[in-house]
Amino acid sequence: MIQRTTRRAGMIAAVAAGLLAISYGSDAAAQNFRMMTGPQGGVWVPLGGTLKVMFEKAIPGSTVQTLPGAGIANVKGVQAGKADFGLGNSISTVDAVNGRAPFTEKANNVCQIANLYPQYFQVVVLADAGINSVKDMKGKAIAVQTRGNTAEAISAHILQANGMSYSDIGKVNYMASYNDAAALLQDGHAQVFTLGTTIPASSVMDLASQHDIKLLPVSDAELAAMKKINAGYNKVIVPAGTYPKQDKDVPVIGYSTHFIASCKLPEDQVYAITKAMATHIAEMAAVNKAMAKLTPKEMAEDIGVPLHPGAAKYYKEVGAL
Repeated sequence: MIQRTTRRAGMIAAVAAGLLAISYGSDAAAQNFRMMTGPQGGVWVPLGGTLKVMFEKAIPGSTVQTLPGAGIANVKGVQAGKADFGLGNSISTVDAVNGRAPFTEKANNVCQIANLYPQYFQVVVLADAGINSVKDMKGKAIAVQTRGNTAEAISAHILQANGMSYSDIGKVNYMASYNDAAALLQDGHAQVFTLGTTIPASSVMDLASQHDIKLLPVSDAELAAMKKINAGYNKVIVPAGTYPKQDKDVPVIGYSTHFIASCKLPEDQVYAITKAMATHIAEMAAVNKAMAKLTPKEMAEDIGVPLHPGAAKYYKEVGAL
């Protein structure tokens, strides 16, 4: 009788343990995260692939689906619940949090996880196009990204800073990727293309392998006008030698890439994701060397976007906050 009771108790315990395991496993398996990255030809796509692997290891049983996107589109996607997290640009995310154009309302479901690296807004022109300033782009054909891409918004801003708009341009081509934009210049269908990414950009290098190119510098007056549009703009330098035949440093508009998440994500999940990023910087730097010296303290810097409680918990643990 005792043996039967013991066996029965053991069976009940085993079933209970099994149900607990099933419940836990089901919860983990159900974590099908969606992460928005960027356009083809930029660094966000390969970086997203690295983060996918990293996060799936950090949260066992989870899956991460990577989706194409862009700075503005990613913020809108997270805000609307169409994505759980994604890459963003500081200038456009701050606009979203404050409800400024191109956003129509304040984003209250977008939280900060980490700052990552500087971005460079580059205005690339064919060397023989006779374009030495933004004002020289009047009547020319240009290639920008689709609406929803931060670089497209900056393209409109740089024209505005020069008292111009798209109506002053001969033809504006909205391209789905940096590679497609560069191809227009290669084929002679445009003389200028704009992009916001790291340096050197692979799409620009591909173009430079077939045509002589140059970058348009931003002047102090243009920067001042740009900062009136968005205080997050700053000046960064593209060092001489970054691109073929570039023999001088070129000042351009800069901003930061960061990682955002839905504020509704559980604290423990975001904690695990933040810890994975902070303890595997080398893997991220393998995709973009600009992150090689990234520290948790830099990741935690306040840029005007609310920090997710899960990220804040990790940064406090390691003394970064």
